[in-house]
Amino acid sequence: MVIGIPREIKDQEHRVALLPSAAYQLARQGHGVVVETGAGIGAGYPDADYEAAGAKVFEDHRAIFEKSDLVVKVKEPLESEYPLLRPGQLLFTYLHLAANRSCTDALLQSGVTAIAYETIEVNRRLPLLEPMSEIAGRMSVIVGGYFLAKHQEGSGVLLGGVPGVLPGKVVVLGGGTSGINAARMATGVGADVTILEVDLERMRFLDITLHTAHTLYSSDAHLMDILPSVDLLIGAVLVPGARAPKLIRREMLRRMRPGSVLVDIAIDQGGCAESSRPTTHDHPVYTEEGVLHYCVANMPGAYARTATQALTNVTFPFVQLLADCGLEDAVQRQPALASGINVCNGKITHRAVADAHGLPYVDPRSLLSLATDR
Repeated sequence: MVIGIPREIKDQEHRVALLPSAAYQLARQGHGVVVETGAGIGAGYPDADYEAAGAKVFEDHRAIFEKSDLVVKVKEPLESEYPLLRPGQLLFTYLHLAANRSCTDALLQSGVTAIAYETIEVNRRLPLLEPMSEIAGRMSVIVGGYFLAKHQEGSGVLLGGVPGVLPGKVVVLGGGTSGINAARMATGVGADVTILEVDLERMRFLDITLHTAHTLYSSDAHLMDILPSVDLLIGAVLVPGARAPKLIRREMLRRMRPGSVLVDIAIDQGGCAESSRPTTHDHPVYTEEGVLHYCVANMPGAYARTATQALTNVTFPFVQLLADCGLEDAVQRQPALASGINVCNGKITHRAVADAHGLPYVDPRSLLSLATDR
């Protein structure tokens, strides 16, 4: 099989889908690996590293797609890449289709089989999403604290406080992977941290794990009570494959102090606030209802080297399985892979994506033989 690694063209996306060491392993096993010129530069991996690993480097973005049986990316294809996808080809990347109708339609029309990292579920975990959730959670406190600075039009509150001055208050919505990492960072800098969650067992775990953080059952009433005193609000809710629930309404934001900051980690799934809309690393914030909103849809791209290493750690076993076995045999060997198939043979094959767009759902297993025999 030929595995293609294109350069990411999303704004300020510096990650690359596979490390040179992964390309080396694939090449040793007899697979072809084609890499676009400059694909790894942003993460600190020059073309020479891929060439030394046995990959072939091409300057033409289109050529990577044309030559590849399996295209491995970091982020969803953009509009200019839609025509490059074709029937019988495998696309393996983060997709977040529930919040992106145009990409969903393009994938359906292309005939490609699109496998989303973020919906592969193993023992009720999302192992290919977790490393990026960890990075985004930790980042949320770094960027949130930065934009609280007065010269960034924030309220001027230092999260950790100083002796004689109370620390800033951080509220984290959701106690999953992003939420617990945000809370760990916030407690680490000395902030007053509260995590809102609905799963009581999860709250018990958080209470035991994060000794200085508080837990609170997530409800509108509790949010309305706590928001007037919050300096940094972090949205870390996740419904696998589905649009994020809108937990923060505008009337809630109006209860927050001017200059407070909202970091919406859930923005790649549509965001958990009514006022959230995607931003970029070039222009990361805007103000609504007096609250600064940080809604960058590819947060981990800011720390591209760390993120690339963490991503390859979890994606490479699946890439290797797909390359060695093809899709149908790969699913038979690793049934969890079926949960990652979002689009196959012009059909939506993930129920949450179908529900988000009001389109029919088809079980991916019923299409695998047809899709792989084309």
